[in-house]
Amino acid sequence: METIIYMVRHAESPYTEGNERTRGLTLEGKKNAGKITELLKDEGINIIISSPYARAILTVEGLAEALELDIQIFEDLRERHFSDCIITDEEFMPAMKRMFDDPTYALPGGESNTVCQNRSVGVITYILEEYKGKKIVIGTHGNVMTLMMNYFDSTYGWDFLNQTKKPDIYKLFFKDLELKEVKRLWYE
Repeated sequence: METIIYMVRHAESPYTEGNERTRGLTLEGKKNAGKITELLKDEGINIIISSPYARAILTVEGLAEALELDIQIFEDLRERHFSDCIITDEEFMPAMKRMFDDPTYALPGGESNTVCQNRSVGVITYILEEYKGKKIVIGTHGNVMTLMMNYFDSTYGWDFLNQTKKPDIYKLFFKDLELKEVKRLWYE
């Protein structure tokens, strides 16, 4: 029995230090969230799940309203915590690359790829078992999405993350807990 998961990376969000959970979408992000609704509304979606962060919820909210579905929130789908320290833009990308080269590496007070992957994969395996045979949208973040996909197929890593967009959509086809195929649905 095939289960389909639509990974929906959140639309563009204004970055404000210290406002991770509550920051919303930019005007462009809101426009693209509407495009996501149009793109997915006829896919036969059964369930909508999201990270607890506002930008992820707002990206799939229009779809939920159009389909008259509630959004289920899973705390463990939240974006990874990078560090307790302020990271400059110059430090961020090299640190991210290092995290993908060494999955156990973490910045001070932050999550490693291994820790973030373990918590988020726990959710996706639950979803695959609980909603077998269904079509499920997951409102998520770039890092979390990449690490979940990487768990099932190691080719999804640093290079994949760097080519994703905000928003982005990947349609994942599963047979039980085995990822069989991935199709990108979002094109600008």
